Amino acid sequence: MKNKNEKKRGPKGNKFSMKNDPFFETETKKRRKTAYQDDDIDSGGSEEEAEILGGSDASGGEQDEDEIEETPGEIRKRVATELLDKMRAIARKEKEEKDGDEEMEEEEARDSLVAKILQQEQLEESGRIRRVIASRVKNPETADGFKVLVKHRQSVTAVALSDDDLRGFSASKDGTILQWDVESGKTERYQWPSENILKSHGAKDPRGRFKKHSKSVLALAVSSDGRYLASGGLDRHVHLWDTRTREHLQAFSGHQKPVSCLSFRQGTTDLFSGSFDRTVKYWNMEDRAYIDTICGHESEVLTLDCLRKERVLTVGRDRCMMLFKVLDQSRLVFRPPPTSLECCCFINNDEFLSGSDDGSIQLWNVLRKKPVYVVKNAHALLPADQNVEQNGSEKNPDNGLENGDHKIEGNNCSSTYSWVSSISVCRGSDLAASGAGNGCIRLWAVETGKKDVRPLYDIPLVGFVNSLAFAKSGQFLVAGVGQEPRLGRWGRLPAARNGVAIQRLEVL
Repeated sequence: MKNKNEKKRGPKGNKFSMKNDPFFETETKKRRKTAYQDDDIDSGGSEEEAEILGGSDASGGEQDEDEIEETPGEIRKRVATELLDKMRAIARKEKEEKDGDEEMEEEEARDSLVAKILQQEQLEESGRIRRVIASRVKNPETADGFKVLVKHRQSVTAVALSDDDLRGFSASKDGTILQWDVESGKTERYQWPSENILKSHGAKDPRGRFKKHSKSVLALAVSSDGRYLASGGLDRHVHLWDTRTREHLQAFSGHQKPVSCLSFRQGTTDLFSGSFDRTVKYWNMEDRAYIDTICGHESEVLTLDCLRKERVLTVGRDRCMMLFKVLDQSRLVFRPPPTSLECCCFINNDEFLSGSDDGSIQLWNVLRKKPVYVVKNAHALLPADQNVEQNGSEKNPDNGLENGDHKIEGNNCSSTYSWVSSISVCRGSDLAASGAGNGCIRLWAVETGKKDVRPLYDIPLVGFVNSLAFAKSGQFLVAGVGQEPRLGRWGRLPAARNGVAIQRLEVL
């Protein structure tokens, strides 16, 4: 054991140590050198990092000695330039934001204006507010009067206008249905299909005393979108037409007697039809479906009207007017003074007008069963150059108002020619018109707040005015005229021209 320990000692007999071994000494130096070299290795950073670290180059070296250092003045100039550029950038950003705010304000103003216009139109459509037109209508030139736009062979029984006021539709007793352009008067005729096609479209064979089909048309109605035209007449059917192609689409049977009146509900394709069988039927033209039958009248239904709500206003030969609330399945009955009503129309959802066979016009309110105002002798036959003037108002026995001193010597209140056969109101306004067979159409200002119907102007037109239609814009009035009344032959005016007459109205 001793010899072994001696071999491990150094030349001087010292104890063995790793520090004295040249191998380990060399290894240590190499490792130290390697570690030193690792400290000098480039970190691999980008040039941007090198610039951030004090302007040294990419290899980690110092700045070149040839680079010229900035003087204090140049440093102040550079700092001032950077500050100025910064202020300019801030001002430019503020200007852009301001311009953006102004543009946004302008867009908001435009949107607000559009919303206001749409809201106004919606309120007018719903009948909540009324346009004041009557006081701004200029007196038409009576020398010219109505101009005949479309001619028919027999008396015109119905006229209708599309919502855009560009197209009109008219029908006559001879079964002719015409579509015409309001501006040019160019006409296009609807062709009735053959009997076989009518049967394939749903038409039924005549029964009872109606031994054969009669194409005599008594009523027309056009949908709000202008796609559908409905017609009805002596054949007891409601016919549906496509206004784009003028083709017959469907024939709806259900009424037992002639169809006397039609009206589309505004904004929909729902149709109401009235008949001599004393009923009103409810249809959907889009689905080609029957919905309901509304009963209540004890005699023929002569005229009906409908607005946006599911309410139908009707008059019949039972001397009463009814307002049917379809959803509630209820009705309100309005009874005029002893007379027979011939026509009616809505002013708004709560007020309406009617005309009777004694030549009077009545203003109604949904809260009362009697008229709130009555205009007597509204279409009396007068001597030449003599007009009816309203001199005052007084109470009638039913606590309503009626025009006062309205008796004029020499007038002829014939029960045939003075019947108020048609009445119409410009939608959403206070302007109304009525027609009879006395040779003129009268314009009226309906002042519902004052419960008053004030006469405006008389426009001469010879013939029985069987139908009236105002343009939605109030710029013109269309009248269907004939030598005979719409529903009979108890009067005749040979001097009249069968056709559609138009009168332009100038609104100031």
